[in-house]
Amino acid sequence: MEYIQNFIPIGDSVGISALVALIPILIFLILIGRKMAAWKASLITLLASIIIAVFVYGMPAVLPVMSATQGALFGLIPICWIILCSVFLYNLTVKTGKFEQIKDSIVSITDDRRLQVLLIAFSFSAFLEGAAGFGAPVAITAAILVGLGFEPIKAAGLCLIANMAAVAYGAVGSPIIALSGPTGIPASEISAMVGRLLPIISLLIPFYIIAIMSGFKKAMEILPAIIVSGITFSVSQFFASNFIGPELTDILAAVVSLASLVVFLRVWKPKEIYRFETDEPAGMKEKDVLAGTVGIVAGGGLSKKEKGGAGREILAAWSPFIALMAMVIIWAIPAIKAALTGTYAGENILLKGINGIGAFMSIAPEVPFLHNNIIGGDGNPIGAVYNIQFLATPGTAILIAAIVSKFLLKVSWRDWFATFMQTLKDLRFSLLTIALVVAFAYVMNSSGMITTIALLLASTGVLFPFFAPMLGYLGGFVTGSCTSANVLFGSLQQQTALSIGMTPVLAVGSNALGANIGKVLSPQSLAVAAGATGLTGDESSIMKVVLKHSLIILLFACTLVLLVANVLTFMVP
Repeated sequence: MEYIQNFIPIGDSVGISALVALIPILIFLILIGRKMAAWKASLITLLASIIIAVFVYGMPAVLPVMSATQGALFGLIPICWIILCSVFLYNLTVKTGKFEQIKDSIVSITDDRRLQVLLIAFSFSAFLEGAAGFGAPVAITAAILVGLGFEPIKAAGLCLIANMAAVAYGAVGSPIIALSGPTGIPASEISAMVGRLLPIISLLIPFYIIAIMSGFKKAMEILPAIIVSGITFSVSQFFASNFIGPELTDILAAVVSLASLVVFLRVWKPKEIYRFETDEPAGMKEKDVLAGTVGIVAGGGLSKKEKGGAGREILAAWSPFIALMAMVIIWAIPAIKAALTGTYAGENILLKGINGIGAFMSIAPEVPFLHNNIIGGDGNPIGAVYNIQFLATPGTAILIAAIVSKFLLKVSWRDWFATFMQTLKDLRFSLLTIALVVAFAYVMNSSGMITTIALLLASTGVLFPFFAPMLGYLGGFVTGSCTSANVLFGSLQQQTALSIGMTPVLAVGSNALGANIGKVLSPQSLAVAAGATGLTGDESSIMKVVLKHSLIILLFACTLVLLVANVLTFMVP
């Protein structure tokens, strides 16, 4: 039953062995490219990886099968649980109509088209990415822009490009959390590494999208607003990712950026309001709605009492996401986190009680037949457990926020459960796909296939850091998911880095950085953008708008990683 990992199973040829090891990934890419349903492609790929593990790498058949179960369970808890609960919370606001109030509170702030793009396509999109992800940010913000009078193709392109500032921390940090499973690197370390790379790109995105939209000269006219938007977002993104964790990074950065820009626009206005030729000469009529999260009145003519009532309505609309932030922050407090995992050793009576529940709901049984039956390249047995910490996972914190929101939004239990079941139904194939992708990634890792490919990539030597984001970009483009791309190539990046002396967390972070860019160009993302803007069937036109800019940003990311690996080494945590 014991298996000793063999990284060159075919003769003495690393190249041929690597080509065979690549077969599952190639199958996955081809099937997705032929528009097969992602869950079916993932299942076929899983079967292919098991067959190669058994007949090429010589693993006893039970070992890759059990390795697949370990990966699938990690895919379900915590990754799928986080995604399910975050989208459920978002759906609650939609069902109750509160989301319409959230949108109105943002779009009523200014008539200037450039500032609307900063508020909606950049900040609000990042908020939605952090809270829900899965296409919701682009679909919602692009539809809002079209409703405001933007050309559909322009709205779709701007929202997709702006989304590159936030994808890596989407759905309450799911892509970062997913990376920690197959690599064994703590999510906090990966979060910190990505949080020292992505904010540099995030800082540039606001100016970039305004320059695309209106030209360099017009972008310079609102440079103060761009600086406020970009700096507050990137600084908050750095702070949250390095000192709080991946779960709240997008949400906190977006809220700070959005609120800061709203406040700034109360004391600063562009010399000329930028409008489209198709706009009414007098501009858009402002709504008498409080502006954004800070409750500033955009329109005039409201009495003090009316303003207060409108402010309470806006606060009520945002309350589910306020509850989300509060619960995730509570879950991240070290003492509480220890209690939730059943490892609290303090004297606090309340935490002791939570510790008892946490210990009961945290289990780590050995994976049958697999635990310590694989001997790694260093000659030591590799442990394998089903690490289930149901109470401690951020998904449970989000679920509790959804329970709190039930009372805040005055939703009946019947509607609450109905919304949850509908969310589960809508996401069932996406969740199944993630579980299967993680499963075949675990099989490739435990068999040694990932290390085989890494040995080939190591031949690029000192240039590998430049190509590392490209691998993530490919994964994001093909899978349409930063989470799936991270699981798919995370271990490969790690093993390659170890073989060339590169810091593994930088390589793994580079994968997330590349996937963050590639995801917005995926067929799924293009289809979402097209559907939201009435361009279904014309995805190729949107792709023409986005492709060039995604490659420019990718090239910048590759150069940045190369510099960090060789010159700016102090940036590595």
